[in-house]
Amino acid sequence: MSAVAAHYGALQKLGVEVLSVSVDSHFVHKMWNDNELSKMVEGGVPYHMISDQAGNVGRAYGVWDETQGIEMRGRFIIDPDGVIQAMEVLTAPVGRKLAETIRQFQAYQLVRASGGKEATPAGWEPGKETLKPGPDLVGNVWKVWNPSME
Repeated sequence: MSAVAAHYGALQKLGVEVLSVSVDSHFVHKMWNDNELSKMVEGGVPYHMISDQAGNVGRAYGVWDETQGIEMRGRFIIDPDGVIQAMEVLTAPVGRKLAETIRQFQAYQLVRASGGKEATPAGWEPGKETLKPGPDLVGNVWKVWNPSME
């Protein structure tokens, strides 16, 4: 949460909106933000923290752990049409890398802007060459992209 908060400006420049959802109450969110997160990021969390005490959002997104009554940590990239383009669920002790999330936003935005005329291969970074899907690419990907070059 603090890493996302620290890079929220960069996410906003990409047109990304962030929502945090947990089973904790809004009172717990406020205490957490005021007593911990605001010490890691000046001003605390600048995006909405949503309380899902009944686990309805967690169930809808497949991250609700019925046995423990908690939501697993998940990240969902949802496009402007409301379609989930990516999701990642990790166990609590494993942290995520926000730079990869930002790279994915950039890749999804490029592909969307191209109308599907461009694809980003594994390891793609902004400014690097994309693939142009079509009949000419079939059987010829090796000529334009090699994973060992990453």
